[in-house]
Amino acid sequence: MSNAKTRRAFFKKAMVMGAALSPLSDTFGSALLQSEERSLRRSAPSALKITGVTCAFIRYGSGLFVKIQTDQGIYGCGEGVDAVPGTYHFVKSLERRLVGKNPLNVHRIFEELRKSGVFQGAQAGMYIAVLSAIETALWDITGKALGVPVYQLLGGKFRDKIRVYCDTALYQQNLPTPQDFAKAASQAKEMGFTAIKFDLDQGNDPNKYDQYNWTASPKELQRMVDQVTAAREAVGPDIDICCDMHGRYDLVTGQQVAKRLEHLNLMWLEEPIPAENPEAYKIIADSTSTPICAGENLYLAYGFRRLLELGAVDIIMPDLQKAGGLGEGQRIANLANLYYVPFAPHMVASFLGAMASCHVCASVPNFMILEWQSYFHTDQMFKDIVTFEGPMVEDGFIKLRETPGIGVDINEEGMKKYAAPGYPFFT
Repeated sequence: MSNAKTRRAFFKKAMVMGAALSPLSDTFGSALLQSEERSLRRSAPSALKITGVTCAFIRYGSGLFVKIQTDQGIYGCGEGVDAVPGTYHFVKSLERRLVGKNPLNVHRIFEELRKSGVFQGAQAGMYIAVLSAIETALWDITGKALGVPVYQLLGGKFRDKIRVYCDTALYQQNLPTPQDFAKAASQAKEMGFTAIKFDLDQGNDPNKYDQYNWTASPKELQRMVDQVTAAREAVGPDIDICCDMHGRYDLVTGQQVAKRLEHLNLMWLEEPIPAENPEAYKIIADSTSTPICAGENLYLAYGFRRLLELGAVDIIMPDLQKAGGLGEGQRIANLANLYYVPFAPHMVASFLGAMASCHVCASVPNFMILEWQSYFHTDQMFKDIVTFEGPMVEDGFIKLRETPGIGVDINEEGMKKYAAPGYPFFT
């Protein structure tokens, strides 16, 4: 006789015997039996089934949140960014392929959805960004069903806390001066961050040749040097500084900026040119001692293969909320590790996406640092849309959650205030 049947028989006998002894026994026995039945339902993960997928959008549609429901009341949450506007109906089309499947078969479901979408664009872009959100939600369900944090499902952890750099988001300010760079750097240091990022591309710089020319003028170049110099002087040599060019320049400019910033000892120069041409990246990387970083707009491990084979970048930065999710993020990191290349994920999601990324960062040996946005501290939305315990970040580190699943949940009521107009809300 199975253990389950033996336990059930014991509780039923206890109820019968107790009925003759006390009027309270019915309540007592029923509670025990209900508890046992819940335990039995949860103890058979192979029977778990997906019953529905809903989603909501914030940030005018550029932030996607997915919730996957199951027949045992366990649900999982995931997030997709950037390449997700207008994807509500695509999420619902994937729902039809997911209902009835066991969510614990994360890799199998990912591969089925990816391969079945080969002629629908499942190589990159919106398809993979949405798939990233769904895949993350599946990991969340699996962790909750099995009672373990996601990092444990990924093979365990190398570290208990995840170092983050503060993206100062000065792009939100009109033509920031060197003094603005110095002030933002000092503020981040005072908050406990040991690494800071600045954006060097300024589309409204009056010294640009025009809005379409990717070559920086001499005054643009000097502006970049002056800004980063001010930041370095403000925080000293022991704080890491990285700079982002958002792929908005050409090969000549990328080489010049990297060379002219060498004396400032950057942690990296990020995407001076678009990432689609690994051979061009190789030329820049070989011309400078400034580390070159790229990858936020690449998809799946395939997107990183050529960069790594050529030695075209020194650091890779996949965005796990659009590159394929957590399992694919770990594969990308492990691929990079074969070339001794550090893994420093891009992250512009909410704290749900940040913590999901942290589980991957904890699970790989070559993790370097994770992106963190300064507006998490100033924009109330980022506190309202999720629920979690403890602080988000302390002294430049995120403490890894030990609760089952991701450890951060969606707050639907809080998110409703920020829902993108014209989009269905968790339906």
